[in-house]
Amino acid sequence: MKFIESLLEGSLWNSRFVIFLAVLGSLFASFAIFYMATVDVVMLVQHTFHYADASMTDEARKALHDSTVSHIVEVVDGYLLAVVLLIFSLGLYELFISDIDQAHGSKASSKILVINSLDDLKSRLAKVILMIMIVTLFEEAINMHVSQPIDLIYMGGSIALIALALYWSHAAEGKHGEDGHESADEHDEGAEH
Repeated sequence: MKFIESLLEGSLWNSRFVIFLAVLGSLFASFAIFYMATVDVVMLVQHTFHYADASMTDEARKALHDSTVSHIVEVVDGYLLAVVLLIFSLGLYELFISDIDQAHGSKASSKILVINSLDDLKSRLAKVILMIMIVTLFEEAINMHVSQPIDLIYMGGSIALIALALYWSHAAEGKHGEDGHESADEHDEGAEH
């Protein structure tokens, strides 16, 4: 009976390696979006060379300016989405398969790869997704045509909601950091006794 239990538990524990499919899929999707966003940047730079053309009318220059700004926002949005997928891929690998040894020796890893639980992963992803939503709203605001005064109120309200969301996310991060310090202090006090 002990052999069957050991075999079953080993199989269950090793089933976590199915996460590797999600890790690879997210990583490849991240690379694809990085590639597409970079191609968009190259095409954008090629189009902006026409901006200095003296024969261009003011209306055409304004249209080129507006479309360029809109495309820049789309590129930022693409890069942010690629970052979400990259963080998701690395976080899943660290949580379910193994620590990334090279990352723990790097100073950059402390900024992006301190993922000790699913809550840490969700927190990191939520921040980047919030930034994607802000960039998307910015893109819509650029293309928005104000036809009534209520449109300005809607825009102001959306900006206020974004500011509130950013404030809450930073406040939650500060509170989480304070909780970590308190528990570390309590641990130190317990060690002294």
